[in-house]
Amino acid sequence: MNIYLRLSYKWRALCSHLYTVLIRSSFAHIGKGSLFIYKADMLRGCPYISIGNNTEISQNCRLTAWDRHEEQQFCPNIKIGNNCKLGPYSHITAIGNITIGDNLLTGSNVLISDNAHGSLQDTNLPPLERPLKTKGDIHIGNNVWIGNNVCILSGVTIGDCAIIAAGSIVNKDVPAHSMVAGVPAKVVKAQ
Repeated sequence: MNIYLRLSYKWRALCSHLYTVLIRSSFAHIGKGSLFIYKADMLRGCPYISIGNNTEISQNCRLTAWDRHEEQQFCPNIKIGNNCKLGPYSHITAIGNITIGDNLLTGSNVLISDNAHGSLQDTNLPPLERPLKTKGDIHIGNNVWIGNNVCILSGVTIGDCAIIAAGSIVNKDVPAHSMVAGVPAKVVKAQ
């Protein structure tokens, strides 16, 4: 391997470790061995976010926990388990509870959101002024694999060892040990 490439990797690793040390105190908890690859795109509501041990948050990720929007007040909570890897450009956003088990692996551009800006009744308002709404908490089990460009919407539970195919939109529960695909996602294979 080219010496400059090796130096580049070492420099990036050093920057990531320093970055993680600098932001650690902002979060409710960041476990031992966890790392934010330099650098995150947006971190909001960090006191409501807990991250387990040996978890890697790739570059350009967004973690947002909203405790208020306009006149609304929320009690957000994002909990990410141990040994997880969130792919680049992924976004987790909560006004309620999002719980992720251990050993999650995601591709790039994954959206996990328990909220949306209003509904059809609110379309007369600009989108940023619409009330945030949710259909419920999101629970993602252990050993789940989520492909690139997946959207997981509010009120969904994903069982242990599930696989979510790339490009899927998950708006209903996913059974454990199954594979889902499509828009909206449907079970295509079950154990």
